[in-house]
Amino acid sequence: MSNEKPMVLACIDGSKLSEAVCDYAVWIAQRVEVPLKLLNIIDHHHETASTSDLSGNLGVDSRDHLLEDITESEHTKGKKRIQQGKAILQAAKERVIEDGFSNPETSLQHGSLIETLTELEENIRVLVIGARGKVHEDQPDQIGAKLEEMIRSLHLPILVAYEEFKTPKTIMIAYDGGEAADKAVDMVANSPLYKGLVCHLVCVSNKDKADEVLDKAANKLREAGGIDIVTASLRGKAEHELCEYQLSQNIDMTIMGAFSHNRLHDLLLGSFTVKMLFNTKRPLLLLR
Repeated sequence: MSNEKPMVLACIDGSKLSEAVCDYAVWIAQRVEVPLKLLNIIDHHHETASTSDLSGNLGVDSRDHLLEDITESEHTKGKKRIQQGKAILQAAKERVIEDGFSNPETSLQHGSLIETLTELEENIRVLVIGARGKVHEDQPDQIGAKLEEMIRSLHLPILVAYEEFKTPKTIMIAYDGGEAADKAVDMVANSPLYKGLVCHLVCVSNKDKADEVLDKAANKLREAGGIDIVTASLRGKAEHELCEYQLSQNIDMTIMGAFSHNRLHDLLLGSFTVKMLFNTKRPLLLLR
């Protein structure tokens, strides 16, 4: 077990959302007073050419020369990726320092995104990542190809950034009375991150007892102190109603449990978490 103080980890790739990722990471790290690390991961897996496909039925000498060329080309690409990674981290470090966080750590690592984050997981208090990487950065209706898998694989709070940073003044807890929702309420009640903010506790349900469930959670938040509480009981499709509420009430950040149902439920009925990832335009803090 590591003795390192849990950190805020900003995972950046040089995409348009990287600046927002840095800004949100600073906001969290400053408010909860923990270290901040900037991480760029070089994944060589998708860059490696298949030498068997390229060599075909060439003679021995020609094949040897081709393999040498491929090796040299891959080496050149690798050096370029390292240079790009260092430049991305340097730009991010300058951004973070400009935001007022004077001593961020930087890390350039080789490997897969999910495996790297899994190895670091026990030392991460909050992971901050963009909803889209460079591949989808000009497609606002898309999310990163590995985002869902990453959220399923990690068991820690993950903040997904969708747009440029805006200092959160209002937050919304998507509350359904379940275990994950209660965990979100407890986290907001006990963390310095949310003190001084307005918290909208919102339940989308077609059940008559929604108000009763909301009142219990709202009282817990009020007892914690330091947070202004607004409750709302809505009816309809949860992802639609919550996203509409976000916009109408100018919510700066939504907090919700992630993947609280099992995989069979998700396969048959579709995952509410995935629907929110696709439909929201505001930062989403997911709890596992």
